[in-house]
Amino acid sequence: MRKLLYLLLILPILAVSQENESFLLNLSEITVKPGHDAQFLEGVKSWKKCYVDSEGKDKWNMWRRVQGKGSVYTLTSTMANWAEMDDDSDEAGKECYLKVVNLIMPHVESIHYNIARSLPGLSRSTGMPEDTKVVWVYNVKTNNSTKFREVLGEITKAIKNAEGDSRGIWYSTVGGSPEVSDYFVGIPYKNFADMDVERDGVWEIYEKANGKVKTDELRAKFRASVSSDWSYIYTLNKELSN
Repeated sequence: MRKLLYLLLILPILAVSQENESFLLNLSEITVKPGHDAQFLEGVKSWKKCYVDSEGKDKWNMWRRVQGKGSVYTLTSTMANWAEMDDDSDEAGKECYLKVVNLIMPHVESIHYNIARSLPGLSRSTGMPEDTKVVWVYNVKTNNSTKFREVLGEITKAIKNAEGDSRGIWYSTVGGSPEVSDYFVGIPYKNFADMDVERDGVWEIYEKANGKVKTDELRAKFRASVSSDWSYIYTLNKELSN
């Protein structure tokens, strides 16, 4: 199925990730045509039913972007290794091929597909909680990847010492177009109310552990290594995930 859907430029399918092991993350950002949101969702629902009824084994998550222009969905998946992209043995995917062509693609304006690799040493040791329904994603483009990784390592160490673990899962992108981030982190929440819980910012945590002078030095190093950054919030569409 993966190979089939890659060729269609539609979502990759989710494999189960291993905790504390690096994995590949597939992201298909789908911009829906204006006024076609309901038809698109019905198309995905029909495709999912076909796939499940055909006893397909793969899994995926569908997220809706909260902010920004237009109606944008991101389908995410993981692969243990690159070899999974060679797998074309999923008969359920082939069986439901026309659902994608006829019911989904006519309502799609564009698809932007990317691959990233997780960074276990900088990430939550337990992965994403099962009850995650909201994710805050912070993206970074760097002009000095080495220095950025050094800063990230220092901040992560401080957070782990203060809270026992990292707050999110970090990824580095694998190739992609010029506008794609070099690194991003997904921070999970149970719901929007969970975002109201007040916590110290990462720089506050670092300053409490290392003092203001070192914090100012590290923040300057961070700013010098980053060319741009941005963030979005995404909500999980559980009905259309599998």
